[in-house]
Amino acid sequence: MSENALTHVRTRGTSVLDVHGQPVRLRGVCVGGWLNMENFVTGYGANEWMMRAEVRKVLGDERYELFFERLLTSFFGEADAAFLAETGLNCVRVPVNYRHFEDDARPFVIKQDAFRHLDRLVDACAAHGITTVVDLHALPGSQNQHWHSDNATHRALFWEHPHFQDRVVGIWEAIAEHYKDNVWVAGYNLMNEPADESRAVVGPFYKRLVAAIRAIDDKHVIFLDGNTYSTEFDIFDEPFENTIYTCHDYVPKGLGRSNDYSKAAAEEKFLQRSEYSRRTGTPIYVGEFGPIYTGDPAVDDERYQILHDQLEIYRDHDAGWASWMYKDIGRQGLTAAAPDSPYRRLVSDFVAKKDRLGSDQWGSDGWGPREVTQPVQDLMDREFPDFDPYPWGRFDWVRTLLNNITFAQPLALDYARLFRGLDDSELVALADSFAFDDCVVRERLRAELAKG
Repeated sequence: MSENALTHVRTRGTSVLDVHGQPVRLRGVCVGGWLNMENFVTGYGANEWMMRAEVRKVLGDERYELFFERLLTSFFGEADAAFLAETGLNCVRVPVNYRHFEDDARPFVIKQDAFRHLDRLVDACAAHGITTVVDLHALPGSQNQHWHSDNATHRALFWEHPHFQDRVVGIWEAIAEHYKDNVWVAGYNLMNEPADESRAVVGPFYKRLVAAIRAIDDKHVIFLDGNTYSTEFDIFDEPFENTIYTCHDYVPKGLGRSNDYSKAAAEEKFLQRSEYSRRTGTPIYVGEFGPIYTGDPAVDDERYQILHDQLEIYRDHDAGWASWMYKDIGRQGLTAAAPDSPYRRLVSDFVAKKDRLGSDQWGSDGWGPREVTQPVQDLMDREFPDFDPYPWGRFDWVRTLLNNITFAQPLALDYARLFRGLDDSELVALADSFAFDDCVVRERLRAELAKG
């Protein structure tokens, strides 16, 4: 089939058809921590907008733009796409923060340069035969209660304010208009991990959003996450056409949150989360999964076994997948900035402080300084034994407010202070620490994903 004869990726029953019209199982990585930055990925404190505001105060506008533009440029380029293709992967999922498309001070006005980095990735991946899923990972008002929706609080205000919902419709209309004719964009992941406690808004909003996109673009696949962090699918009735319902499938033992693990239990949870797709005859796709690695050989051996088991389960059920994630500072990524790189050296002591405080939720046991956190958890247990807040209960609610907000937000200032006194060449060297040629590859993970 010639280049001119390529077609949009689409669904056909339980199958996905690629740009050549052939059945394909989507296999890839999430390029997390890039167009939606996360604290554990690149080592800062708190949430992205707060961190960026503090760094801007230290560097000033011009040098702030120099550093972040260079960082985003270095983080993903042609060499990264070539590496993923050589690994045998065929699709990447790209989390994006709404702030790349519009400013809060100018809602409904799409930025002129909104697509410059996303277009670079789409084109680089296309040159190596890889398609892209565009994932709106952080929405105005925050669609879930945690840091990865760029949430500085513990409330998902997106569901309470029609203003925020209207803005997301406008953003997706702009994305659909921009990519409607691009066959190398596999589809649109409309909202990462929604968490609508009422369970009354998310379903109707999805219907509104799908209709708005389809009025512009009726070709691309739509990817819909279930409610409560893509684990609950009872919000859906009849499936939309050309749509994939994506579940997220983290194993608690692989995150250090449980002492128990069995492959049978992992498969049972996967089958529960993919039940809607299997019942409706739509393709099965796991939008995020994967263990966190510790550097302890014994612990990591078990976590690689969990990964191996999950990939085997997905093969057995013909499920596509996107591993979380591609690049970071050594916690979970397929690649990482090298330990001796300028950036890793700069943030080393700071990251150790974050670890002591348990301020990053991802990869932490939620305790941090136990002499402080244990009495608070015990107090809540005594005084409010029936308190079971959405989404993950009392323990998570306390650690979110205490570790991930009270401890974490001052760390945004500490992180910004690391940039004091650095000249332009030093800022460039920090950003270039994330360039592919200066990164290290987690070869064992690569080998597993290549087989997956």
